Amino acid sequence: MIVRLLVFHLAFPEAQSLKDKRMVLRSVKDRLRTRFNVSVAETGGQDLWGRGELSVVYLSPDVAQADAVESRIDRLLDESGRLVISHTRREDL
Repeated sequence: MIVRLLVFHLAFPEAQSLKDKRMVLRSVKDRLRTRFNVSVAETGGQDLWGRGELSVVYLSPDVAQADAVESRIDRLLDESGRLVISHTRREDL
């Protein structure tokens, strides 16, 4: 079993306030939970409207499947259009 942690450092170029940022994050977090059955939390930058950090944790039976889920999560974030991934950190626990 693999426990994978993904930490995304994000930028919100269209956000003009914390309310705008939180609206985008809430939507993204809900989609990730629904589509991939993962745990998601905002883990940094809560007081910054232009930047943030999102952590995703999930369990997978093997590395290949964990990598496949990671690719799908990356694609979902890239396609959202309302945020930009500036850096991603990955850990297998």
